[in-house]
Amino acid sequence: MPALSDSGFRTGCTMMLSAPRLLYSRNFVFLLLAVLTSDQLSKSWALSALFANGNQIVVTPFLNFTPVWNPGISFGMLADFPQVTGYAIPAFAVLVVIWLYFQLDQLIVIQRLGAGLIAGGALGNVIDRLRFNKVVDFIDFHLLGYHWPAFNIADSAIFIGVVAWLYGIMVTPKSEGDTHA
Repeated sequence: MPALSDSGFRTGCTMMLSAPRLLYSRNFVFLLLAVLTSDQLSKSWALSALFANGNQIVVTPFLNFTPVWNPGISFGMLADFPQVTGYAIPAFAVLVVIWLYFQLDQLIVIQRLGAGLIAGGALGNVIDRLRFNKVVDFIDFHLLGYHWPAFNIADSAIFIGVVAWLYGIMVTPKSEGDTHA
């Protein structure tokens, strides 16, 4: 078997991870880590400032920081199914993050940003599920007696990421050979 020269090695690596792919990967990982770090730091603060004593902090007339353990998924759905929320949801979230990573070179910029936000948020909530078997929620918006379900930075990142992703789908022109509606 012939030896692979140094230049052949570099060429092989370049083919596996092209310059745009490397840039997309770097940006994706940076955004993922930024969301994950801010989410975990904010949850650490919430655990010590809110959850430890059951405190609530009134920030504005429409925003409180309130300790809420969420054993379910969005809006508490599936809370009565710990096998699903404890194992299936985290596994699915990790698979989504991997899938998003491998889709990067097929996405437009806004969708790549959305992918990084979704991935960081998903992993932030996976960490909570692995640590506590539930998610730390504490951001509580309310207006005129109506409360939005409590959420966290990971949830916000996922929501904004999905909106960015969908916007990217809506503004991307269809190619002439595209048969998908």
